[in-house]
Amino acid sequence: MADGKWRRAGATLIRVIAVWAASALTLLALAGILPDFRLQSDDGDTITRTAFTAAWGAGAFGLLSALVWPVLVRALLIVPALVLGALVFFLNGSLLLIALRLIPDGRGDAAPETAVVVAAVMSAVASATSTAFAVRDDDAYRRRLSRLAYRRRRGRPADQGGPGREGPPGTVFIQLDGVGHDALVAAAAAGLMPTVAGWLADSSGHRLTPWRTDWSSQTGASQLAILHGSNHDVPAFRWYEKETRTVMVSSRPASALEMQRRAIERTRDGGLLTIDGASRGNLFSGGAGQLALVLSMAARRGKGSRSRAGYFAYFSDPANATRTALSFVAEVVREIGQSTRARARKVTPRVKRGGLYPFIRAFATVVERDVVVAAVLGDLFAGRTAVYADLVAYDEVAHHSGPHSRDAEKVLERLDRSLALIAKIADRTPRAYRIVLLSDHGQSPGETFAGKYGLTLKDLVRAGSGLPVPRRAQRTRSASEARDAVRIALHRPVEGGVDEQAAKLSDPIVLASGNLGLISFPDIGGRASREQIDRRHPALLSTLANHPGIGFLLVRSEEHGSVVLGPGGAEVPIAELSDEEGPLAVFGAGAADAVRRTDTFPHVADIMVNSMYDPGTGTVHAFEEQIGSHGGLGGEQSRPFLLWPRGLTDPLDIMAAESAESAESAESAEPGESVSAPVPPGGGLVGAEAVHRVLTRWLQESSGPQVPVRAEGFAGAGPVDEPFPPGAPGAGPTATRTARAIEPLPPPNRQDPAADATGTTA
Repeated sequence: MADGKWRRAGATLIRVIAVWAASALTLLALAGILPDFRLQSDDGDTITRTAFTAAWGAGAFGLLSALVWPVLVRALLIVPALVLGALVFFLNGSLLLIALRLIPDGRGDAAPETAVVVAAVMSAVASATSTAFAVRDDDAYRRRLSRLAYRRRRGRPADQGGPGREGPPGTVFIQLDGVGHDALVAAAAAGLMPTVAGWLADSSGHRLTPWRTDWSSQTGASQLAILHGSNHDVPAFRWYEKETRTVMVSSRPASALEMQRRAIERTRDGGLLTIDGASRGNLFSGGAGQLALVLSMAARRGKGSRSRAGYFAYFSDPANATRTALSFVAEVVREIGQSTRARARKVTPRVKRGGLYPFIRAFATVVERDVVVAAVLGDLFAGRTAVYADLVAYDEVAHHSGPHSRDAEKVLERLDRSLALIAKIADRTPRAYRIVLLSDHGQSPGETFAGKYGLTLKDLVRAGSGLPVPRRAQRTRSASEARDAVRIALHRPVEGGVDEQAAKLSDPIVLASGNLGLISFPDIGGRASREQIDRRHPALLSTLANHPGIGFLLVRSEEHGSVVLGPGGAEVPIAELSDEEGPLAVFGAGAADAVRRTDTFPHVADIMVNSMYDPGTGTVHAFEEQIGSHGGLGGEQSRPFLLWPRGLTDPLDIMAAESAESAESAESAEPGESVSAPVPPGGGLVGAEAVHRVLTRWLQESSGPQVPVRAEGFAGAGPVDEPFPPGAPGAGPTATRTARAIEPLPPPNRQDPAADATGTTA
């Protein structure tokens, strides 16, 4: 044991000397290249003296970076995250100037702007050298990455799995936002995602199955159900609530917190992650005690609002800060080059990608990815039982470049490298981990509604209502998780619904969620009926239903109940909806059930509008500025995936067992007694709520029956020891989470779904 300690100490010393030497050589090289940077006196020095000066300066800079940098970052906790990212270069340059001042006899000097460049290059070289040595030493590599964990480990078991990785394994859920089942299969087959391809090819690896979203195929609805078990009354990414005259926006912190509160109140369950869980980069907490970049928590004040601390924990390492800042700049340049090339080649369809978009894209594809991955690695070393992380990079790029574009494929390649890193580290942690990969929705391509027809949905509604329409079609602002995350990081309010709220009460409110549109009449109490709409605007419904860019409408009739309207005067009562014929036939299996379910929501819009869908090309027309969209029915957007280790129970077996239990409960129920909703027969994995039940089952299989956790005064929206203050938004009934004992499932009697696997806003 003593020999092992001496070997580790010796290896550490060698690494320190190597990094020091590399930094000193870098200083020497830069001093010879840059005119405003010197390491010699005015009269000149010998080579030996200059080398000594470089070594002194490199050592001083290294010590300042190790000792002062974390203090500076902690002192800047009140600074917005993106501002801190911009300060990375300035702070690094300032530390270098201080280090040069510490060189004896004043031999070191640099212009301030040159110091910024020198410090950035030195940090990059030091990071690369340290990593190169550490990767060859498993223990050193583990220690280096474990420093990314910013959570306190005190009060936790000393070793979750023991030296032999014994005990129950943990589970890591990685959500690839917006990556559809077909897109994943194609990327793996094309060699873009070798890690995923390896999992699928390994007979003992993972299995893949698609699942079907609800009508609202977007992150707000899907992730809320996956993490909290219910997305009831979430009709779209954004919707209007008449009783409060507010627009709910899934990516607005206050709305996300309220959505989370409602889900917990409905399920009486704190969430998927209430038992020793961590939530990273998500819209919702899942009841986790460890939070980073969780949108719903950005609406809270006090100790529970620390979800943004993930930024500062990551940037507290100057090497991380420099590497991410340089990658951020490179991504901005890459986006500008790609958009310029698309315009020059007159690629169609395309949308405007100027203004702040290059920076928003860089935030999603670089900053958020790096911080979330670092937090997950920290969770692995901390031995968390369940981790759920969302990587939004592909979704953001696909919205503006297209889901099948080369730009989006490049993002998938980089995401696969992140998965490879997580998998590699999972093999080195004390506790064994199972990695589950999933998506919340896919993306359907297509030209925008405004680009195709020259007017927005709002313009069409105003024209059909006899209201004035602008001569030029105005852009409908594109919803984006990354865009709103940037505004939050800058301490700016999230936009959404301000213009609609300011409109006259007699004017219809038109909201867009990908290719799903919602029309509400704020001066009509409750859900407006078809008859009321016809009396006020006789031409509106026929104008919408017969427009070539619209697939169908959902509206309530006083005479027939809710009905679906389609082209050519088609009108089908919702009870008679069919997937085989009528307006929903082109949208495929499950469309009728999805529409019927949404019709039961208290806040369903007066008129729900779904764009057209061409099954031959797979295209839809988004009502926002997006050429890759999701939010409604039609194509790949409704077909995400679930990729899981083979040691876990097949999701379809879990659904079949639940269906049998539901049927048995229904038969034995007393008249008037309520029973749980049955699983749709033969429908596979349908709806995000079903995915929640599968993930919950898997956690139970990994850890065994759990002791119920009671969170006093806690509505499942944050750590157990951080209850909501009385009367605060999100405060709600006490939530409990009880995992029932696992019952054996019947053996599967069908083929492996992986064998035949072929197949907005947030």
